[in-house]
Amino acid sequence: MRSRSNSGVRLDGYARLVHQTILCHQNPVTGLLPASYDQKDAWVRDNVYSILAVWGLGLAYRKNADRDEDKAKAYELEQGKGSKCSEADEGTATLHDQTAFFYCFCLLQVDKVESFKYSQSTKDSLHAKYNTKTCATVVGDDQWGHLQLDATSVYLLFLAQMTASGLHIIHSLDEVNFVQNLVFYIESAYKTADFGIWERGDKTNQGISELNASSVGMAKAALEALDELDLFGVKGGPQSVIHVLADEVQHCQSILNSILPRASTSKEVDASLLSVISFPAFAVEDNQLVELTKQEIITKLQGRYGCCRFLRDGYKTPKEVDRLCLLCFYQDPNRLYYEPAELKLFENIECEWPLFWTYFILDGIFSGNAEQVQEYREALEAVLIKGKNGVPLLPELYSVPPDKVDEEYQNPHTVDRVPMGKLPHMWGQSLYILGSLMAEGFLAPGEIDPLNLSILAETEEIKAILKNKGIDVETIADVHPIRVQPARILSHIYSSLEPVSQGIPHTREEPTILVMTAALAEAMQQ
Repeated sequence: MRSRSNSGVRLDGYARLVHQTILCHQNPVTGLLPASYDQKDAWVRDNVYSILAVWGLGLAYRKNADRDEDKAKAYELEQGKGSKCSEADEGTATLHDQTAFFYCFCLLQVDKVESFKYSQSTKDSLHAKYNTKTCATVVGDDQWGHLQLDATSVYLLFLAQMTASGLHIIHSLDEVNFVQNLVFYIESAYKTADFGIWERGDKTNQGISELNASSVGMAKAALEALDELDLFGVKGGPQSVIHVLADEVQHCQSILNSILPRASTSKEVDASLLSVISFPAFAVEDNQLVELTKQEIITKLQGRYGCCRFLRDGYKTPKEVDRLCLLCFYQDPNRLYYEPAELKLFENIECEWPLFWTYFILDGIFSGNAEQVQEYREALEAVLIKGKNGVPLLPELYSVPPDKVDEEYQNPHTVDRVPMGKLPHMWGQSLYILGSLMAEGFLAPGEIDPLNLSILAETEEIKAILKNKGIDVETIADVHPIRVQPARILSHIYSSLEPVSQGIPHTREEPTILVMTAALAEAMQQ
């Protein structure tokens, strides 16, 4: 009997970790993931990020399978339906989670998509969270900062990436039409004020919406990923292709570049911008601006346990707890926002989130910076908490102990902090696992970012035509001995996960190559 390879054994270990920290929380009927054991609502953004580890593990099994059992696990992780929480049945998830939110959007919120295109009103926006058991909305249209274009955009971005990797998420033309409608919903992100990734609005935290770089950048990435994508994969045709106006992408890019390195007009730099300048959005083409934003985050937001989300962030700090206690006695305990003067209380005691170190790990992998990957992997290992049987758990954040607040005020980043909040924080746990799979060589960057394309001309004549249009490209002969495949077989490539020599990219600098044929060049001339 053939024994398992070492890679198969290692993947089984990651499968147990994924099951024990993420999949065991997934609702077996709807496929949605609650924010935590105590918070039963399912946030769109958290669910998308939380399922990435499951998707990545499925790709790794598919790529490294040395038994039929491994191929079955890959299929279960990518395509399977919900199951009971048993170690023998870790299958579930990726497809189930994605289709669950599509159901939330398509069947329960379809009228809002139509209304929002005309009104741009916060009351007509898609909801940001849903009931985990029923997919129903959980709060009223005006009872939460629902308008978070980055959440809808990150869902669409990974809908595109997962489709390109070979998953079949969309099955009917009605569903294709709804995705096209969602494109219309996000394409005006560059001029739509929303509440941003942290649901708080402007810096004064009064629930005032404004343009946010996190939303504009993620929308740009989603629009680029979906443009000309066939949602039926290799089995589709013209009717199942999504179309995006190029002008809308350029508008998003211009506005994004004008905002960075700030998070918005009223807010300074925000750690969430890591998801815009690097994985998963890669929305900024100016390398100097990327580096400037990254250094701003490191300089102003990084601490000993992670990065704080933004300056004067009061979430789960001791002073916020004191404030909530006072509100219970003297004011409205249901008030969502702070008074402007209250923000000063949180200066220098902001909670630090290990989550953002997972982004630095992924950024290092995509940029080929092994030193950065090693640095942040070691830092992250130091703040992980060992659960039952030594299972590594990523906490939501680290907070200053109440009796050490004055000391931290005087000497920032010197007090030993304590873990608080969700354990594990599934969003961060998922990215930690995904980064580990990539750092250990089970996944190549191009396998979770399959839509990064470069254009080559098929012949010298086509190269000349494109040059006349102001587009400088190389020909297939220029890149010899690299083997180039036509774009039409992209889905075939990622479905079978052939070796790198078949065209799968390994880094952001080695993208999938699209061949500009004579037909495409002729169309451009017209």
